[in-house]
Amino acid sequence: MSQEEKLIKRLLSKPVDFTYDELRKLLGKLGYKESHSGKTSGSRVAFCNETTGHIIRLHKPHPTNVLKQYQIEQIVEELMARRLV
Repeated sequence: MSQEEKLIKRLLSKPVDFTYDELRKLLGKLGYKESHSGKTSGSRVAFCNETTGHIIRLHKPHPTNVLKQYQIEQIVEELMARRLV
């Protein structure tokens, strides 16, 4: 099983400890690039898929690197709607 497949399987299980770094790796493998728009973007980030034009927006988790459960659920819904997972 590839690293991408492992990350997808882990994300789909909606774990309580899925990290932002894991998300960044997974979305990168699915063709998304991380974007921080402007000087005042703060913790807001967008992941843009250059092929499809699809954008996933979220706030970077802080003070820890672990995503909130609602963020994981939204990301799973977005990726499933696009048939990427």
